[in-house]
Amino acid sequence: MKYFVGVEIGVSQLDVGIVDKYGKLLNRDRKSHSGGRHYSEIINDVAEIIKILLDKEDIDVRDVKSIGIGCPGIPNDKEGVIVRNYTLNFKNTPLRAAMQKHFKLPVYVENNANCAALAESVAGAAEDIDHSVTIKIGTGIGGGIIINNMIYTGFNFAGAELGHMVIAFGGEKCTCGRRGCWEAYASVPALIKQTTDAAKQDPNSLIHSIVKGDLSKINEFTAFEARKLGDAAGKKVFDRYLEYLSEGLTNIINILMPEAIILGGPISKLGDGLLKPLKELVNEKVYAKEVVQPDFKTAEVSSAAVIIGAAMLGLFKDK
Repeated sequence: MKYFVGVEIGVSQLDVGIVDKYGKLLNRDRKSHSGGRHYSEIINDVAEIIKILLDKEDIDVRDVKSIGIGCPGIPNDKEGVIVRNYTLNFKNTPLRAAMQKHFKLPVYVENNANCAALAESVAGAAEDIDHSVTIKIGTGIGGGIIINNMIYTGFNFAGAELGHMVIAFGGEKCTCGRRGCWEAYASVPALIKQTTDAAKQDPNSLIHSIVKGDLSKINEFTAFEARKLGDAAGKKVFDRYLEYLSEGLTNIINILMPEAIILGGPISKLGDGLLKPLKELVNEKVYAKEVVQPDFKTAEVSSAAVIIGAAMLGLFKDK
């Protein structure tokens, strides 16, 4: 039996897993690391973790078909490099060449959000669905597009930066430098800021009691909790947030017409409390709503999504 290795290079953590051809995670291990390290040091650590995992599973390296690396930033899988990543300070970083110094295997390099989308397509909420879009809402908004069970990234491997579509011309400043990006309105930091601003404007809001008077403790769930308690400020914030989220999703559906939208990230833990009102809003706005009603689901692969998707690159990119 052939096996696949998936690697996630994060800002502060390395995550490595051994996966079978069905997308089942057999074993994984993690290691913390600090920013600013040279890429060769990071790859050395990853290679050591891979060797330990193979030994634990009693798998000969000759039974490994490929290694996939998921990393934030702009990939170029043709060259096996990360063209640019600001958080890790990668610029034309040759991850494939560095990994192949340790293992004489095919090595694939892909954006982490695209890997997560592939994982959901292979072994998660979008299994048996040919066309899907996975959106991860976190510090930013990452997106992965699956068309005919394959990752779509454009001609230069840099496509699907869905968080940086503009939904409010001349609006809030985004980390990318533009104004009005979806990410600037619907990411977790954006929701926390919106909740904090609402609490400051309304001293009587239940938001204050939920965080015991310490507004620095506001998180992505605070407005939802206040809304459930009947708080007007919490309701206003969460309902407005749903509007922001629905604007971006409507654009995606109008352009791609996927069978399913998969939502991941911390906010997805709200489940139907998020999905049901969100779907109602989107269905009101979407083009050709009489015939277009994609399914809305929460992500199922969870914290292993990037390493599973990265591992599966070797299976799907050979097609």
